[in-house]
Amino acid sequence: MFFIIIILLSLFINKFLTKWLGVEKKEKISETSGKNNDRWGRGLILLTLCILPYAIEEDINVVKWYMCFFIVSFGFQSFMEWKYLKTSKQYVITLTYLLLALVIMYNVDYFFYRILLL
Repeated sequence: MFFIIIILLSLFINKFLTKWLGVEKKEKISETSGKNNDRWGRGLILLTLCILPYAIEEDINVVKWYMCFFIVSFGFQSFMEWKYLKTSKQYVITLTYLLLALVIMYNVDYFFYRILLL
């Protein structure tokens, strides 16, 4: 139920921001001159994601590491969209998703605690 609400909220935010900001059809960074930079950046982020579970194995506060991962991942994506898709405002939508993901991750234990008690 929680994830369905998150998905619906995400779709609503995407539709609202797309209309409000006038973002046109989504272009791809791989169709611009930033293709190689995007590949290298995403590869390094993927490598970090593969190493992350081993690095946080003994850490009690796991959520902070995944929050850092989301900040780096969405931050990189929004930077690449800002730099290589100048005519589009897609980076604003990506930054909004970053904020939404951070709020949810920061409060995930509170949400699950409330749902489990009900």
